[in-house]
Amino acid sequence: MAAKELKQFTLEEVAEHNKPDDLWVVIDAKVYNLSRFKDLHPGGISVLTDGEIAGQDATEAFYGLHRHEVLERPQYQRLQIGTIQGEQPVIYSRIVGELSDVPYAEPTWLSQGYHSPYYTDNHRTFQQAIRRFADEFIYEDAQAREEDGKRPSQSVIDQMAAVNLHAMRMGPGKHLQGLSLMNGLVKPEEFNYFHELIITQEIARCGARGYGDGLMGGKVIGLPPVLNFGSEALKARVVPEVFAGRKFICLAISEAQAGSDVMGLQTTAVKTEDGKEWIVNGTKKWITNATFADYFTVGCKTEDGLTVILIERGPGVETRQIKTSYSTTAGTAYITFDNVRVPIENTLGEEGRGIFVILSNFNHERWVMCCSSARSQRSIVEECLKWATQRKAFGKPLISQAVIRSKLAAMIARTESVQSWLENITYQMCHMTYKQQSQKLAGQIAFLKSYSTRCAQETAKDAVQIFGGRGITRTGMGRFIEHYHRTVTFDALLGGAEDVLSDLGVRQAMRAMPKNARL
Repeated sequence: MAAKELKQFTLEEVAEHNKPDDLWVVIDAKVYNLSRFKDLHPGGISVLTDGEIAGQDATEAFYGLHRHEVLERPQYQRLQIGTIQGEQPVIYSRIVGELSDVPYAEPTWLSQGYHSPYYTDNHRTFQQAIRRFADEFIYEDAQAREEDGKRPSQSVIDQMAAVNLHAMRMGPGKHLQGLSLMNGLVKPEEFNYFHELIITQEIARCGARGYGDGLMGGKVIGLPPVLNFGSEALKARVVPEVFAGRKFICLAISEAQAGSDVMGLQTTAVKTEDGKEWIVNGTKKWITNATFADYFTVGCKTEDGLTVILIERGPGVETRQIKTSYSTTAGTAYITFDNVRVPIENTLGEEGRGIFVILSNFNHERWVMCCSSARSQRSIVEECLKWATQRKAFGKPLISQAVIRSKLAAMIARTESVQSWLENITYQMCHMTYKQQSQKLAGQIAFLKSYSTRCAQETAKDAVQIFGGRGITRTGMGRFIEHYHRTVTFDALLGGAEDVLSDLGVRQAMRAMPKNARL
């Protein structure tokens, strides 16, 4: 059915409709009839019947109070009756796959006229495809699930599996061999950590922190121990199911008694007399994706140290949802293991040497969190730049206030510095073996994560100040700011608290300190 052709009006014609029962307004060259809507207006009738609104061009007033997405809702689109003669709309919604023109809204390598030594033409083509995918399939589900707390839609999981995104989020490696990546856009042997960085950052643009973790974030940190330390038989059984999005996995290390103190774990695993099974007892807390996980990569205390064991959901395994500052879509849970029997073949790595399995996994986990943190900070910079230019205070744009420009300057500087450091480390990762990364980059990545999350918290605080009351309101103009301020501390804690990581970085540096170094 063809769309109804809209009439054209002059501003003078619109001005004649300025009464409560005959009320028109202009927003960005579009004419809206609000006569029937006025009684439903959330802000009351008086706002619409004001002499500077009724029958007038209300573009500036509207965008001082509402996000553009409001006009895209069907119930409000129906209110448009025409356009202004000789004028064209200049404000548009999200265009699928498009880059933002707002300064610093994109990293330098994606900004027009700038260059980077790190990214190839393939990376650029890959980024375009991932952004289109995220805009088309992930964004709307992220907003809905972050709000209602349900797990990410299986349809999104399936779409990701169809182009092997789940496999690519594990980084480069043998697990990609034989797979078609983004419909053949990148060859498995050419896929590197910059491709993975792109995936993580494009997903982070959705601005839904709980959903970001819920979107198989547990797999990103829970599956690598299986890939790197599991037997061939175990990998053959587990990995394809997870990559296909049919089964879910999580990393279960933290306990109520032991967070960053990995050596303090209390969950026990004892061998049966015949040595064929482990019997696992204990609890785990704050475990991402655990409410819907089928597999649990679990750190256990055994007779001769720590051992990592893959436990399948079954008798004796119970999960209970934990409500945290972000959405329950992340599936955060408390886990109880009560005499759970696990085949000895599910042991990951050497018995008693689980600490090495756990520590080797931390580098990639922390690096992924740095990728997400860097991109999230940039999104907040974009929100603040938009708001500061469209919001008026004391009779002039907010951006005219020196104190606002000072806050923006600090936010931009922090964001750019985090991204630059991140790209440097990513380049090193691309040119190091897994073992070399563990030796050379543990301290660097620890420092970067601590620095990144400290920057993020400063940026969150400044953003709230720029948005004012809207920055602490869960809906409306400042909803992304409120969400970011409420959830930013997750990155500061998960994968290691800031102070612990800063100390780790210094201790790693001291290990390389020359014995003969003197002033």
